[in-house]
Amino acid sequence: MGYIIYALFRLAAWFSNRLPPWISYRAALLIGDILYLVSLRVRDNLLDNIRHVTGRRDGRIVRRIFRNLALNHVDLFMTPRLSPEVLERRLDIEGFERFLEAFSRGKGVILASIHMGCPDFVAQVLAFRGFPVTIPAEVIEPPAFFRFMTELRASHGLRIIPVNGPVLELVRALHRGEVIALALDRDATESGVEVEFFGKPARLPDGAVRLAYRVGAPIVMAFCVRKPDNSFKVWVEPPLYVAGEGSREEIIARAREKVIATMEKYIKAYPEQWVLSVRLWRESDEDSPGLSL
Repeated sequence: MGYIIYALFRLAAWFSNRLPPWISYRAALLIGDILYLVSLRVRDNLLDNIRHVTGRRDGRIVRRIFRNLALNHVDLFMTPRLSPEVLERRLDIEGFERFLEAFSRGKGVILASIHMGCPDFVAQVLAFRGFPVTIPAEVIEPPAFFRFMTELRASHGLRIIPVNGPVLELVRALHRGEVIALALDRDATESGVEVEFFGKPARLPDGAVRLAYRVGAPIVMAFCVRKPDNSFKVWVEPPLYVAGEGSREEIIARAREKVIATMEKYIKAYPEQWVLSVRLWRESDEDSPGLSL
């Protein structure tokens, strides 16, 4: 199955780079609707995630998430031929000076986000502006598929490494004063901790907070949403410094709470933009409400 999906992705990328963008985007909307109907497991994962955010299994929101996922892949497929001028026109970034202030301190920056909007595409602006960025990526099978996706994401200078690689790679990047980008809503390495997220226990990674404490690098959280014209609005939050009074675990816990509260704020505001396709909560669904259409 992995090779079939890989072949379909290669074919979709071929068409995306030869058709006018407006046709590719319209085709993505149709593909998103089809996947909503046939991708039962992913749809159920998304419905369950949205239930924890909105209180109901809302099919209208999840259908929009499928559409956004398909649109994100079109943008990824077109990344190699993206120009700085086109990217800058498509981005409305609020608070970029906060990132610059954190970067100027010379301790590196942990740029933290979630699966919202199209963060991979937006991250290209840092590469175009000359910032060295390392991104740990989840390894997918077959290896050729992972190489293909990595080449797309790294086509303008982003450095992509396996997410299950040694943490030392990230520590060294920060010591060099570079940027590492981490997703905070997916425990891909299964090394996270159980926390309260939208009032229910969920396992989330806390490596960003622990790394910030260890190295002294600030965490800068950034979130993006796709607008109807396929441009993006990006918000950059004030830097978070993991320091203060108390034991190490107390300091880390306080910072983790701030990170979670910020994540919840944006997901509540834009649930249709939260494109995390794996089930985040694990508790029983025996009493969960039915699908709302």
